[in-house]
Amino acid sequence: MSIIDKTNFSETLSFWPRHNEALYRRLEGKHAWLEQQHRGKQTHGEEARGNDPLDNQMVLNIGPQHPATHGVLRCAVILDGETIERCVLDIGYLHRGIEKLAEAKTYQEFMPYTDRMDYLQPYANNVAWCLAVEKLASIEAPERAQWIRTMMCEVARISSHLLWLGVSAMDAGAVSVFLWTFQYREDIYTIFDEVTGARLTVSHSRIGGVASDLGDTGLALIADFIDRFPKALAEWEKLLNRNRIWIDRCAGVGVLSAEEVVEFGMTGSNLRGSGVAHDIRRFEPYLKYEEVDFNIPIRTEGDTLARYFVRMDEMKESVKIIRQCLDKLPAGPIRSDDAKRAYPSKNEVYYTMEGLIHDFMYTDAGICPPKGAAVYHAIEAAKGELGFYLQSDGTGSPWRVHMNSPSFSNLQALEYMMEGSMMGDMVVLIGTIDPVLGEADK
Repeated sequence: MSIIDKTNFSETLSFWPRHNEALYRRLEGKHAWLEQQHRGKQTHGEEARGNDPLDNQMVLNIGPQHPATHGVLRCAVILDGETIERCVLDIGYLHRGIEKLAEAKTYQEFMPYTDRMDYLQPYANNVAWCLAVEKLASIEAPERAQWIRTMMCEVARISSHLLWLGVSAMDAGAVSVFLWTFQYREDIYTIFDEVTGARLTVSHSRIGGVASDLGDTGLALIADFIDRFPKALAEWEKLLNRNRIWIDRCAGVGVLSAEEVVEFGMTGSNLRGSGVAHDIRRFEPYLKYEEVDFNIPIRTEGDTLARYFVRMDEMKESVKIIRQCLDKLPAGPIRSDDAKRAYPSKNEVYYTMEGLIHDFMYTDAGICPPKGAAVYHAIEAAKGELGFYLQSDGTGSPWRVHMNSPSFSNLQALEYMMEGSMMGDMVVLIGTIDPVLGEADK
């Protein structure tokens, strides 16, 4: 091995110690502005502590390999007894450079990668990407495809919230709720398997429409699910809504005011749990949300319990939207009838030379939006605003891609919420944010 190779090898091996040293320096020297702002009370700074002979300060790492961190989230904290005095989040353990990957793929070729971002609601990720590309290239999906997308995005929202409910309840000690919610998530996976051909990484959306139509079996499975699910949801609410242990673990924990959630850039249920009535489906409608009736659940308390109530009510509203989509689902094509801007049907590919050529060319080069065109398009995903900024250079691959992921936005408030809280509330606070590190790390 050459001297240069040895030097590079040595620097590579020393990255982790250097990274830890920088993180601990930040933890020790973290600015004391939180001591002034944190809910109007002073935290355990040196002045508050004084010369207490019983002082017991400790540095502790929670994660990234820890079941309660909901993925590879690392929380480095300084504890004063059982109180979290300072906290620093360390993310990036699932970083895959997904934005740069998108710039090396065609627009359609990148779509399956979106399944791997928030892997609890991959269908919504597909739709968010395809809507952004369609906006960039001035493509409009057929009516039936838009209704299918709307309905399946709400099914994905319920799936994501079910995992949040099961895991959050289990973090607080209610193991039975986890088992019940996963029974219904299994029903949703059966629906996705029938509709898309895959249980988790569905890859069902296509630029200009969807890959396959909804058959009678898929429609029957969805109708059966929304008939059974509200009863189960009501039973879970009976167990939790007045449960003294659940309320004591959630009420008054992680309180954020309306001003604070806006200041931290939070989105989704975390925003609406503090009284900010913002939902992209209502205020910047896309797909068919203007044509369905639904409410935006709001709570003003801003604590973990309020966010629980918001998400439970959101699942009820999703059931309402799905039922309306089933009633209003029109007949017709499922993809744009323009072979140069969307995939041709399989019948054309299999039985006509032109269809085969168009399929090959679309896969090889894809669509080519106008040079210099740039758009931002966002949807209301289960965790909040999921948006893509795209910039075109006139080729079949995007020139620039940037992703606005709700998990990353919401995690910005977690340090603030944890500082001054008890160590026992840490798992509850991470659960109430509901992060998925696949889209936070990008």
